[in-house]
Amino acid sequence: MTDWARPALTVDVALLARHPAPRILLVQRGTEPFAGSWALPGGFVDQGERVHDAAARELDEETGVTVASLTLLGVYDTPGRDPRGWTVSVAFLGVLERELAAHGADDANDAGWFDLAALPKLAFDHDAIVAAAAARLR
Repeated sequence: MTDWARPALTVDVALLARHPAPRILLVQRGTEPFAGSWALPGGFVDQGERVHDAAARELDEETGVTVASLTLLGVYDTPGRDPRGWTVSVAFLGVLERELAAHGADDANDAGWFDLAALPKLAFDHDAIVAAAAARLR
């Protein structure tokens, strides 16, 4: 092993639906930090797990939604982005023509589709991830 400090590795999924208007799938967090707040589906990458697989797993676990394709959106590593400690998130983007049925599960109390023009206050730095996803959609 090494003496180098290591961040926790997480994933976030920005799943967008184009019609009838651009909307994004969010989950209501059931645990701290930010319990009760809305956030992108996501979570910690398991040891030995690929980040793409972790993103698909977290999306399914928290919302019941499975999608055929997720693409890399970006890496989010601003110090302090997570009050639990140093985390780096690999964010993925999925784009659907229409919304799929979703429900809160695992550590999410609820899940729902939100208009990109009328989002609730988001946990962590998810507003920056959503902005990047919306820009990519255009």
